[in-house]
Amino acid sequence: MDFRTVMLTVSNLETTYNDIVLALKGISIKIPTGQIITLLGANGAGKTTTINTVSGFRGTINLAIEDGSIEFDGENLNNKEPYEIASRGIMQVPEGRRIFAELTVEENLKIGSYRLPDRNDFRKNKEMVFAYFPILSSRLNQLAGYMSGGEQQMLAIARAMVANPKLMMLDEPSLGLAPLVVKEIFDIIERINRDEGITILLVEQNANLALSIANYAYILENGRIVMEGPGPELRQDKDIREFYLGLSETGGRKSYREIKHYRRRKRWLS
Repeated sequence: MDFRTVMLTVSNLETTYNDIVLALKGISIKIPTGQIITLLGANGAGKTTTINTVSGFRGTINLAIEDGSIEFDGENLNNKEPYEIASRGIMQVPEGRRIFAELTVEENLKIGSYRLPDRNDFRKNKEMVFAYFPILSSRLNQLAGYMSGGEQQMLAIARAMVANPKLMMLDEPSLGLAPLVVKEIFDIIERINRDEGITILLVEQNANLALSIANYAYILENGRIVMEGPGPELRQDKDIREFYLGLSETGGRKSYREIKHYRRRKRWLS
């Protein structure tokens, strides 16, 4: 992993909800240009809080930065509004897709293109996303709410892509989807990164798939980074295989409570 061309740097970030609940406890992550970085962890670990903080979605959910910094291309984003952050090329694909169900596919894509200065770019980018998601081209005039979950997820990613993002943050793209659809979407995410050069921050609970495409991974536990390393290495790590993938050395499934390595690591952090 080459950290010499870092696009996004999160340093010692602490956040609270409602000025009371400490959600992130001094996390630090780096997102190099052109890479796929994944942020893994169980529910409540702080994954969505991290990307909401980066995106500036704080005021409406009473989320505040107490300490630390977020820098994108050398610029501090701590006090920027969501629209200012989006204008710098950071796009978030939220958990649960959050497409505009009452609008058509094309109208959803047009909303995603609002920051483009040249409308010709929208036409070009629309054709680009159709190359990755051809089903959308045949659904242009269909109301988005009537599409399948997988098609809605494709639309959510396409809506972010038409805005020419530098960094695309995907929050649980596998959520609620059939395994075959998830595999297809992850293959497309990998192609988008490789062919378009879009940097990806992938927030996931599906550790196996995320680590299969990630260059580097961070694992969150209770608002702290507890492990990090290259994706292929973490995928083979005994603790990761046993706790997050549920696999023992013999290939069978194993209870989390039986994993001594993981419990010991947690004691070190406490």
